[in-house]
Order: sequence, then C-alpha cells, then structure tokens
Amino acid sequence: MTTALQAASYVVVAVLGVAVVVCRDPLRQTMVLGIFGLTLTLLFVALGAPDVAISEVVVSTVAFPVVLLATISGTRHGGREQEEDR
Repeated sequence: MTTALQAASYVVVAVLGVAVVVCRDPLRQTMVLGIFGLTLTLLFVALGAPDVAISEVVVSTVAFPVVLLATISGTRHGGREQEEDR
C-alpha cells in the first residue's frame, strides 16, 4: 500500500531523474544530481529502508558530487594550462 509521501517521492524522483539527464552543463548537472540523491534518500526513508537511506546520503549526496566537482575543476584548469603552453 502506497502512502501519499511515497507517491509524492516517486514523482519527485522521476522528475529530477529526467532533469539530471536533460542538463547539459556539467556543473549544473552535478548540482541537480546531488538534489536527486537527496530525494532518493527521502524515498528510501518513506519506504522504510533507513540503512539504504544512510548509504544513499553518503554516496549520492556527498561523495559523488564532490568527486565530480573536483574532476570538472581539474579538467577546466588543465585545459587552460595547455592553452597557455602553446
């Protein structure tokens, strides 16, 4: 039996999942991905899986966006250094 909170969580997760795919700017996509992970966490809590929700917070809301932001920053700075060497 689905509660109203679960149904609303399903809708928000679906909308944000599409938003992650539609975003073309890597920085904006990373931010939307972090918000998507947070809504997945809320969905797991609503479904009664707190252990999965804790893992989701750590991985999808904190660790993965930080790694992506570091990678984006590194590739942008690396491209500028290569252009300056020429």
